Parts: sequence; C-alpha cells; structure tokens
Amino acid sequence: MSSGAAQQQAAPPPPYRPYRQVRAATPHSRAVSCVRFSPCGRLLATASLDGTVALLSPSTLAVIATLRGHGAGVSDLSWSTESFYLCSASDDRTLRIWDIRPVLAGATPGGQPDPGTDRCVRVLKGHTNFVFSANFNPQTSSQVASGGSIAPCASGMSRAAAVPAPSTRTSIPSPRDGSIIVSGSHDGSCKIWDAKSGACIKTVIDDKKPAVSFSMFSPNGKFILVAMLDDSLKLCNFATGKFLKVYTGHVNRAYCIQSAFSVTNGKYIVSGSEDKCVYIWDLQGRNILQKLEGHTDTVVSVSCHPTENKIASGGLDNDRTVRLWVQDN
Repeated sequence: MSSGAAQQQAAPPPPYRPYRQVRAATPHSRAVSCVRFSPCGRLLATASLDGTVALLSPSTLAVIATLRGHGAGVSDLSWSTESFYLCSASDDRTLRIWDIRPVLAGATPGGQPDPGTDRCVRVLKGHTNFVFSANFNPQTSSQVASGGSIAPCASGMSRAAAVPAPSTRTSIPSPRDGSIIVSGSHDGSCKIWDAKSGACIKTVIDDKKPAVSFSMFSPNGKFILVAMLDDSLKLCNFATGKFLKVYTGHVNRAYCIQSAFSVTNGKYIVSGSEDKCVYIWDLQGRNILQKLEGHTDTVVSVSCHPTENKIASGGLDNDRTVRLWVQDN
C-alpha cells in the first residue's frame, strides 16, 4: 500500500473503555420520563410523571432546583441552544418554557440550591391531548416544535400544525439549522417536515407496523436514528432515505424509549431498554459494546454529556432513579 493511500485511511477508533455507575439519585416521587444534559454541560434536567422537572448537578446528581407548575406528568424536555431556557411537555396538554439563567448563575460547585422560585416564563396552549414531545428550534429560542404544532414562545399561542396526522407523534427533533423536523409516529411512519411551512417533504418510513417509538437526527444532521417497537434501532441516510445500520439486542415493544448519540470518545449509539438496562452499540460495527445494569425498571430515557464521557439514565415507577455512568480512565 502506498504511503498516500495509507494517509487517506481513516484513523482507527479509540479502544472502547467500559462505563461504570458512579451516582444514583431519586429526585422524583414517580417514574423518571426524561433526562437531558444541557448543551453547556452544566446541568442535567430530569422530568417525571409526578409533574415536576428537576435540575441536577451533572457530577453529583444533587438537586439544584425543582420546577413546579404542570398539572400532570411531564413527558419530554428540550433545551435551547445556549442553555438559557428549558421546554417541558406535559400530559396537562401544555408546554412550559422555564428561564434557567438564574439557576445557571448558582450552578457552580458549592453554590446554594435554588429556593424553588417559579421560573416559568411562558405556558404554551393549543393541544387537545397529551403532549409527548418538544423541541426547541436550534437557531432561535423563540420557537418550539411540539407533538402536533409549532408554537412561538413570545405569544404563548400555538401556530400552524406542522405535523398534521391522526396518530400519536412520539418524537419531533430537528437538525442544527432548525429548517426541518423529523417525526416518528405510532402509525408506523417517520417523516420529514419543513419547519416554516409545515409541509411534508419526505417520508422515511411508512410501514404501518411496527410503530415508530422515537426518531432523531445525528449530531451532523446527515443521518436519522429511528427506534421501532420491534426491538430495533435503524440508522437512515437522510439524503438517500436508505437504511444503513440496524441495532438489536435490547427490548423495546411497549414504550417510547429515547436513544442518543455519544461522540465524546468514539461513536456510539446509546438506548434504554425494557429489560432494565442501558445498551451501548458501536455505531459502525453495530455490535453491543456494553450493557449497563443497575436500574430495577424499564429505562425510557438516556442522555449523553456534550463534552464529557458521561451517560445519564432514568427508570420508570418501580425504580424512579436517575443514574450517572462514566467511562473508566
């Protein structure tokens, strides 16, 4: 092989270093439905069926603040790009926008816990049923996509139905430029929508069965990860619509389990599972690298720290814990 060809070869991935549990906390009285590291990495937000949102230290899992106001369980969370605002989606048919800037000001080691002052700055109404998902537009903190509509935060009124469909929407993430939205649905479809006009511009999946339980863009916006209620995760090329990889080994038949990309040390796919574990796959090889055990109920949400080799996970009612996993040095 010529030296030029050798130089063109991609560098080998770093050797895999196992994760281990370093913290466990119970910030909620009921199931943990969502965990989300802030983009700045200084906070971990968790949502629960008890109707509260907790802001935790990403290193100790100590509760820094508890956000109250929803009248029913909270299903999903989304951070604004600069980490100043947090959006929560609830079974009370509303979304709430919380101002996190005062909390960030005190979220330093040794800082005092937030006294619990109401940080809600907007209540977005318009849904006629449970709101399962929410996503800030990455380019602006003034627009949020939710389970069936796009709502401008400034007015608190829902706007054009961006994802019109008769069946439940399970997720609606968007890539970094915020121009499009990917939606997964219990009707078995995964579609791409224009965020401005609300028009469907591409159908990635339309198989009717199994249901799509979760979908998200990769960090570079080139791929879509789709979770199906048949114990599989599929990686799709956004440009061509072709499926490139299938990840299996976990259990997902009943719940909308949130997955994540980990890119801080290698490229991994991370997902919760109904067998009470967290699974980590090699993105390219599709093989299971590790199964994290410790939860005592279904793990419905995971989140990967933006800059550190950390994974957070949350368990349902028989567990109710948030757990923090880090890679060994």
